[in-house]
Amino acid sequence: MADLEVLGIAGSLRAGSYNRALLRAAAELAPAGMAVRAWEGLRDLPPYDGDVESRGFPAAVEAMQEAVRGAGALLLVTPEYNHSVPGVLKNALDWASRPPGRSALSGKVAAIAGASTGALGTVRAQADLRRVLSAAGAFVVPSPEVIVASASQRFDPDGRLADEAARKHLGRLLASLAAWHRRVQG
Repeated sequence: MADLEVLGIAGSLRAGSYNRALLRAAAELAPAGMAVRAWEGLRDLPPYDGDVESRGFPAAVEAMQEAVRGAGALLLVTPEYNHSVPGVLKNALDWASRPPGRSALSGKVAAIAGASTGALGTVRAQADLRRVLSAAGAFVVPSPEVIVASASQRFDPDGRLADEAARKHLGRLLASLAAWHRRVQG
C-alpha cells in the first residue's frame, strides 16, 4: 500500500479520450510512495437534483463520496467543453459537495491537469475547476499547471503520453501534490 492514495477522476466519458490517457500517464509517473487509482463511476452518477437528494443519496453517489473521502488526495483531469468544465465532471463535484457543510471534498488536496486538441489546451476549464473545488472546500495545488495543448501531437497511437516535456511537467505536478498533501494534512 502506498503512503498516499490519490483518486484520479477523468472528466471525459470517451474510452479513447486524451484525458483518460493523461490519467494513465499520471499513474505511471507517480513518485515513490504515491499510487494513482482511476475512479470509473462518472457515467453512473445521475444528474444532481435536490429532490433526489432529499429522498436519500443514490448508491452511485454514495460510492463516489466514499471513494473521495477515502482518498488521501485527488487528481482531476479535465477536457474543456465550450470553454469550461464538462457537465459530467461538474455534476460529480456537485454531488461530492453535498450535503452542505459535509462536503466529501472539504479539506482534500486536489491537483488539476488537462489535455485538449486545441492550442489553448484546458486553460479555461482548469480555472473554472479551481473555483468549483475551492468553493467545495478543497485545497487546490497552485502549481505547476499541466495543460497539454495540441494533444493529438503529444500522445502516441496507443494512447501513451509520448511528449517528454509533458511527462516531466506531469511528474512535477504529482510531486507538488504529495508535498502539498504533507503540508496541509501534516
